[in-house]
Amino acid sequence: MQHPFTPLLPAFPDRFTKKRQQPQANGQSSELGSQRSQTISALLRRSWQTLQADFRIIFERDPAAHHWLEVLLCYPGFHAILFYRLAHGLHLRQVALLPRLLSHLARFLTGIEIHPGATIGKGVFIDHGMGVVIGETSIVGDYCLIYQGVTLGGTGKETGKRHPTLGSHVVVGAGAKVLGNIQVGDYARIGAGSIVLREVPAHCTAVGVPGRNICRTNNLQRCPLEHGQVPDVEAIALQSLLDRIESLEQQIQRFTKLNELSNQSSR
Repeated sequence: MQHPFTPLLPAFPDRFTKKRQQPQANGQSSELGSQRSQTISALLRRSWQTLQADFRIIFERDPAAHHWLEVLLCYPGFHAILFYRLAHGLHLRQVALLPRLLSHLARFLTGIEIHPGATIGKGVFIDHGMGVVIGETSIVGDYCLIYQGVTLGGTGKETGKRHPTLGSHVVVGAGAKVLGNIQVGDYARIGAGSIVLREVPAHCTAVGVPGRNICRTNNLQRCPLEHGQVPDVEAIALQSLLDRIESLEQQIQRFTKLNELSNQSSR
């Protein structure tokens, strides 16, 4: 997923990176300048569209959001995303230290820790946000909803891709832990307090410790705000056992009747 904020900042001057190049011809220089201005214009346009999506999704997802100024000043999840966008652009420019400093400042101000190396799509809403941790190689798809206390982390000290990948429109409930290099499909839901260590297919719900997948037979999309409407795994397991016991009792009754009939016929 290529992030629209990748090269927001201009490249560092040549004297900090390599030797100055020889001046180019006027025509070639003007052509390069035109291409650069077009590239910057396109990047700014995509960046603005992403910021608009980040801002508007809050009004769609949070009924407590009443005024744009309230969202701009009082929503730590939005502030954390803004800090992340800037830090991620610096990170991809391979700027040393500054991206981590920005992330550290954002954590101090918002209680949300997002590594600048993570990849986050547009329209992602971190609701309440306190205690959220998103690891370096995490990928979060467009329009995901993440509640407080969520961890997208690794399971060890391995290098490379070691954090989860969330598809689009995923809902992660409060306190859930999604660990390791696993895939969570589009429109999946992670129940509050769950610990997910295995992949979650699209349109499925993972609940429990460890997380168990429960998939709906239809793909009807529920409202993301209905994050409390997740299946009761214990109740489903008990009902399954009761159904199994009832089936076995019926089989025993049939075998008993057959045995009685065979005894009567033998007499």
